[in-house]
Amino acid sequence: MKFTFVTIFPEIIRGYFSASILNRAISSNLIEISFKNPRDYTKNRYKKVDDAMIGGGAGMLMTPQPLCDTLESIKSENSQAHIIFLSPVGKPFKQNDAKRLANKSHIVLVAGRYEGIDERVIELYADEIFSTGDYILTGGELPAMTICDAVSRNIKGVLGNTQSLETESFEDTLLEAPSFTKPEKYLSKSTVSEFSKGNHSKIADIKKQMALCKTKYFRPDLYRKSKVRQ
Repeated sequence: MKFTFVTIFPEIIRGYFSASILNRAISSNLIEISFKNPRDYTKNRYKKVDDAMIGGGAGMLMTPQPLCDTLESIKSENSQAHIIFLSPVGKPFKQNDAKRLANKSHIVLVAGRYEGIDERVIELYADEIFSTGDYILTGGELPAMTICDAVSRNIKGVLGNTQSLETESFEDTLLEAPSFTKPEKYLSKSTVSEFSKGNHSKIADIKKQMALCKTKYFRPDLYRKSKVRQ
């Protein structure tokens, strides 16, 4: 799987892939990370990629030419590249999207800056538009990394233990049950005693009930969906 980040600040992203699971995935050739900087494609001598908005408005907007030429360059190398724009107006990114996108061979993540991107670029090139939450950031690099991370974890071989994918939050519309490690008692707080007795069937039942309680408390919207499916 190849991920290409379209960003004017690649240095923000590079460090994230220098350690831990994703670094091992790169070393094992399970994922590939590349960058395209629109400044390298701009045709003005100042390397500008932004301009004032037509019709007025606060702030600057990323202009079409550098971004369009950047994306054309990517498409010329791989016409099947799946281009994703990050925007607060996009549909909410979900775990099912991460699992679905893990079957793609090349994902392009376009990280906007300033007040956003000229809408014509999005209309011309977007295969999908995602939002990672109802908030505003200074740029699209963090959401782009979020999507790359979430998708990568669903690629075969990236995680050492594939069973962990089956029990995580948002699988089967439930949050993950509380987890514990040693010692069994710490600062007057104890773990669930049944977890230490080795009855895996009973442990699974308890975890299911705990997941239901946790979901009902923190995410009643997901809990209602879960009750409908039961």
